[in-house]
Amino acid sequence: MTTRSKLKQRQLVDYSHVEPLPDPHREPDMNQRRRIRAFDGILVPHFASRGDVLVSGEGYLRHDGGNEDEQMAPDCMVVFGVNPDAIEARNGYVISEVGKPPDFVLEVASRSTGVRDYTVKREGYARYGVREYWRFDHSGGRYHDAALAGDVLVDGEFESVEITHESDGLVWGHSSVLGLDLCWDSGELRFRDPASGEFLLTPEEQGAARLAEAARADRAEAEAHELRARLEEIERGR
Repeated sequence: MTTRSKLKQRQLVDYSHVEPLPDPHREPDMNQRRRIRAFDGILVPHFASRGDVLVSGEGYLRHDGGNEDEQMAPDCMVVFGVNPDAIEARNGYVISEVGKPPDFVLEVASRSTGVRDYTVKREGYARYGVREYWRFDHSGGRYHDAALAGDVLVDGEFESVEITHESDGLVWGHSSVLGLDLCWDSGELRFRDPASGEFLLTPEEQGAARLAEAARADRAEAEAHELRARLEEIERGR
């Protein structure tokens, strides 16, 4: 039996018979939206080798799917040991149905929601049992209380993650849940592999890397073709 099959058996609700949750109302913010899309493009490939990881966001997070008073909608969340297809079909994350809270939640600062992210939402995610809650403010702290902040759940309450401020302006902290460093780098959020010290590639960098690899392959093929032609010429000259 495959891992994905086992996960489907463990799912507490058959989502094919459940009405999808509505889309949350969101104030338009182009800076916020661009960065949320980028996180998907970074984290989805990073965890692609596993079939039990959900990287999603912008849908409702609720204890009870039918409780419309629950209006929390994380910008980005990562959950391990679940069936991603079933949760995406629900168009939201219902803790009582999945059987566990999200492991990681990230909020991106915006003009309209910045204060809620480090007050109301921080308290709410602790009550939900989210293992780690991170906040990123591209402005450097104009909308949040800090450029980068993280919390880890300890005995039902959040405790702040240590954040390091480097002399070159890099601000970073380590996520034990993701096994990655989160870095505020010139107004962009980067994910860094602590073992190699290298940033995970952004979608744009991934595209550039694919083009560079294709160009190297073309050059290698051209060089091999030229070498074969020379060898054939030498053989004909004998």
